[in-house]
Amino acid sequence: MNKPPSRRKKITPTTSEEPKLATDPAQENTCLHENPASATITVTAVEVKELTDQEQSLRLQLERRVERAFLEAGQALMELRDRRLYRSTHRTFEEYCRERFGYSRDAAYLKISATAVYENLQKFLPTNGQQIPMPTNERQLRFLAKAELEPAVQANVWQQAVEQAGNKIPSGRIVKDVVDKIRESPKVPNPYHIGEICILLPKDNPDLRGKAGYWGVVSHVGEYNCTVQTWDGNYTIKIEQMKSLKLLDEDCFFMQQLCLRLRQLHQVASRDSSVGWLLEGLGKQAKPYLSSLQAKLLAAVEREYNLVWRQPK
Repeated sequence: MNKPPSRRKKITPTTSEEPKLATDPAQENTCLHENPASATITVTAVEVKELTDQEQSLRLQLERRVERAFLEAGQALMELRDRRLYRSTHRTFEEYCRERFGYSRDAAYLKISATAVYENLQKFLPTNGQQIPMPTNERQLRFLAKAELEPAVQANVWQQAVEQAGNKIPSGRIVKDVVDKIRESPKVPNPYHIGEICILLPKDNPDLRGKAGYWGVVSHVGEYNCTVQTWDGNYTIKIEQMKSLKLLDEDCFFMQQLCLRLRQLHQVASRDSSVGWLLEGLGKQAKPYLSSLQAKLLAAVEREYNLVWRQPK
């Protein structure tokens, strides 16, 4: 019986060329796993070109913009608030910040307070050739802004925090630790006393908006702040937001009495609008005397509203 012919595959002779490497990544990975000892890794050297002078200058400019971004935001918010540029669309600054920028009240005022602290650091940090890194975001200044410290003390805190961070920009936690240590140390007494005459320095206090230059009488002295009576109300303010006129006792007494007269007149509900001009003017005249005309005008207005003021003996 004849056998059927066998079906063998025809073998095509191979050439003497080197086998080609697989181009499929999956195949390459399989080959490497099967024989990792024979794998060859090719590292391509990349030449890193030095920055040109123009590129280096541009880099520094952009870095400064990034570092000062929070500062510019705080300054812009401060001006928007102080000039009430939100009033055409929003009733309050807080409402405006929430709807326009998505900032809560605390977030907006943190940026403003951090800006004030940054400006204090610029004024009070040493400039004797020592390069001290400056803050790059408001979180680094959060606790410094809330601590109610004098500007010079704020600068001291920041300098200590930089040293603890290895002469680099410190985190907010490091700043907080330094603030806590300073506040735990023996406290410097409040320099003001009851009855003293001071000028208000609004700075970042929204309650003092529009009251720059007002004078008032210290009626309460706290640990870090004072209550000051002006012709139009009482204000509790930080000690760095006021400045003493350093008057003699008799001059302080005169202005204390004048403040009472102005407050009494301010409380008259039916007063003419022109009286407001007189109150505003005298409330900003931080001098322990009245001109002859000012004294006559004030006395005439008091008589108009049946307010009798007798000079204490």
